[in-house]
Amino acid sequence: MVGDKGFKKFFVICIFLLPNFIGFIFFIGVPILASFGLSFTEWDLISNPSWIGIEHYKALWGDEEFRSALFHTFYFIAGYLPLVMSGALGIALVLNKKIRGRVFFRAAYFVPVITSWVAVSLIWKWLFNPTYGLINYGLSIIGVSGPAWLHDPTWAMPAIILTSVWKDLGFVMVIYLAGLQGISPTYYEAADIDGASPWQKFRNITLPLLNSTTFFVLIISLINSFQVFDQVMIMTEGGPAGSTTVLVQQIYKHAFDYYEMGYASAISWVLFFIIFGVTLVQMKLQKRWVDYGN
Repeated sequence: MVGDKGFKKFFVICIFLLPNFIGFIFFIGVPILASFGLSFTEWDLISNPSWIGIEHYKALWGDEEFRSALFHTFYFIAGYLPLVMSGALGIALVLNKKIRGRVFFRAAYFVPVITSWVAVSLIWKWLFNPTYGLINYGLSIIGVSGPAWLHDPTWAMPAIILTSVWKDLGFVMVIYLAGLQGISPTYYEAADIDGASPWQKFRNITLPLLNSTTFFVLIISLINSFQVFDQVMIMTEGGPAGSTTVLVQQIYKHAFDYYEMGYASAISWVLFFIIFGVTLVQMKLQKRWVDYGN
């Protein structure tokens, strides 16, 4: 009887999970496998796919646009990661204290996270407008001549990085805040008795006990950074002069502008292996510096 009840319970759970499982297979699993097969073919959505082997992968390394997009993707990551992680940690440290209005500020910092990328990108595109944008207007008040931002190859990517940091800051802040609230106050009480300064407490208590949180933030932020696309497409479309073209945009362009589905699939799988490789290295290194509080 106990076995029958357990089987019935398991069967009911499977029934409820079945729609999601079927959806995952047909809308995620099958397209992933299909894209891997397409990466070895030439296909323009009209004619039948023709097998060409690894020619697309060979062509990638001689493709100047691909190398440029790869460089710009790493450029974005190099600017985005340290800013969003350090900024979110700083805000979390402040909002973890018993200050007036901290509940309001926690909610306020999270609002950009639930705002669509389209809305955020359009707002910041207007703010960065060199003629009537508020950013250059504010700089002119203090006597500084602002750059052309999104129209300047030098400043376009920093502008996109700043927009991305502003959008994602609240999400990372909430994760750090959860990590901070998981640290026992007894550590800080003992440090106060020993006469430790705020910096000593931060360096010797907070940072080490946040290692696991920082590792998690690093992984998810890095994966999201490699997939940057929406803000680039809306704010610059990869310009000016290709200075903000990233890998996902290259995938989009070859798939839906040039109808080179095989080549786009090859870029997708190269991006996957890059993300997988970087994540694997981080997972291997985590044992050296991550403290789970044991």
